Amino acid sequence: MKRLPFLFAALAIAALAAGCSTPVKIEEKTDVPVETRNPTAAGGAGTSANTGAGAQSQVTTVNVDKSAAAGVPRIVYFDFDSFVIKDEFRPLIEAQAKRLTAARIQRVTIEGHTDERGGREYNLALGQKRAEAVQRSLALLGVSDGQLESVSFGKERPAVQGSDEAAWAKNRRAELKDK
Repeated sequence: MKRLPFLFAALAIAALAAGCSTPVKIEEKTDVPVETRNPTAAGGAGTSANTGAGAQSQVTTVNVDKSAAAGVPRIVYFDFDSFVIKDEFRPLIEAQAKRLTAARIQRVTIEGHTDERGGREYNLALGQKRAEAVQRSLALLGVSDGQLESVSFGKERPAVQGSDEAAWAKNRRAELKDK
């Protein structure tokens, strides 16, 4: 009985070794032709006009800065005690929806914020409603729910310090941030 586990282990190793071998013989071919190509000009005619020290590259640079996202704004501002998206921010929502539907693997967190007025729980709820309002607008424009996540920070992360209307207006916002 004590040798039974050893026997099973030996059989397993033998089966594994037999499965790794192949009956197919692999032959090396040394007479395979190799084609050599020289780079051609942009026109493809095979001219060498662009070769040499004065040649210019035909490569176009691409901006891959995810934070800028081609200059599309990412902040929606709200009125006091409101989570209604104003008409002036519709182009922003539409541009973000177009960007996100073009890149289906891109995920975005929508952060809802409030000004300092009001209680902590109230502001967390209001910030969540603001983030969800932006999320619903994006979803209605074709953005997948799997790409979007809403979170509220309430009054905990102000964009601007201060206790005046200008500071409060900058803090009542929803921000779209790439993950």
